[in-house]
Amino acid sequence: MFSKILIANRGEIAVRIIRACKEMGIATVAVFSQADRDALHVSLADESYCIGPAPAAKSYLNQDAIITCALLSGAQAVHPGYGLLSENASFSRKCAQSGLTFIGPDGDTIDRMGDKDQARRTMARAGMPVTPGSGVIESPEQARRWAEKIGFPLLVKARSGGGGRGIRKVTQQDALEGAVIAAQAEAQSAFGDGAVYLEKFVSPAKHVEMQMLCDNFGHVICLGERECSMQRKNQKVLEESPCAAISPELRQKMMRCAIDALSAIGYRGLGTIEFLLQGDQFYFMEMNTRLQVEHPVTEMRTGVDLVKWQIRAAAGLPLDFTQQDVRFSGHAIECRICAEDPRRNFAPSCGTISLLHVPGGPWVRFDTALYQGYAIPPFYDSMIAKLIVCAPTREEAVRKLNSALCEMVVEGVCHNRELLLDLIDSPAFLDGTYHTGTLAQLCEAGGQ
Repeated sequence: MFSKILIANRGEIAVRIIRACKEMGIATVAVFSQADRDALHVSLADESYCIGPAPAAKSYLNQDAIITCALLSGAQAVHPGYGLLSENASFSRKCAQSGLTFIGPDGDTIDRMGDKDQARRTMARAGMPVTPGSGVIESPEQARRWAEKIGFPLLVKARSGGGGRGIRKVTQQDALEGAVIAAQAEAQSAFGDGAVYLEKFVSPAKHVEMQMLCDNFGHVICLGERECSMQRKNQKVLEESPCAAISPELRQKMMRCAIDALSAIGYRGLGTIEFLLQGDQFYFMEMNTRLQVEHPVTEMRTGVDLVKWQIRAAAGLPLDFTQQDVRFSGHAIECRICAEDPRRNFAPSCGTISLLHVPGGPWVRFDTALYQGYAIPPFYDSMIAKLIVCAPTREEAVRKLNSALCEMVVEGVCHNRELLLDLIDSPAFLDGTYHTGTLAQLCEAGGQ
């Protein structure tokens, strides 16, 4: 097992990883930008290093600076969290070349599965149904030819990264070239890789993902599904498990499909298979070769600490439980608290936290890097916290989430609590029929 790990990330996920490491007796190293000098993860880690100015491209995406800090600190491994460098094959390889363990797949696996274009082709060869799409787009002419073949509406999608970035919906040919250019620019800025491909827009559909955990000894476990259909501009807002629209038979079919696919490619570590679901028909969409933002939903239902097992798998330890040992309990829901103003077209909000009250009670979890007096910088993602609840039934979980949201106090910045309260009170959410387009429809109806 590692004695020291560098966390190559910031915010709540850096805090989450540091806490897991402390419980495992592992020393931690934080890296931070000049804008994050007063961030919580910096003070919680055993040691910390400034790696550059505020822009992520000059700090949190600076691979050489991060590796240098890891080597100087004596860390044996690097945990990338989610986003940023978590699905960067080049970074995984650089870590290995420097004698560091990248807590995630090796570079070849990321190329094959983290690269969403290659992942589609890999899964198609494995017999998994995939949505119609193209290869990487090299020119406007190629984009037009593929669009004619796929048909409209379609999505322009970044092959790297996640979090809804580098994605554009296109409904007609004359908007295609501009959408490709915009998606390429956003993907390059967010992930350091501007490559994009085209994919058929399947709608209405549900976005359902399967949480996978694998070790180096051929053991592949599926820890159930998460329903992630409440999205705004391809960014998840709320996640829950189990999915109310999936029958036990369909669930088992999807789980078996995911297990067989990862067994076939010899995957190691934590990963998520994402599907689009229409009725009883599901299509492979992409794979995230990293820890997900919404991983606490699975932890609440299974009692499995995904971060700890991610670290153990990277250290070469075998899983000490089987698929038959996994037990699911209750219904869990997570909502993302974002510093933004829904009344002003979701404009980001920055400022100093003047008052913070964290909701509590049995089976209520609040993951955040906030503290009273903390100044939220304007340079990064707007998510400032995650509120997760679990209860015996879905109805009870919704009531618990409503209560926790009402109890939560975050003053000093605008945030999306009122939108979330409206969302979980909407008929489409309450009856479980919502899909990936529901939130946009609710916002349009509400004038937001």
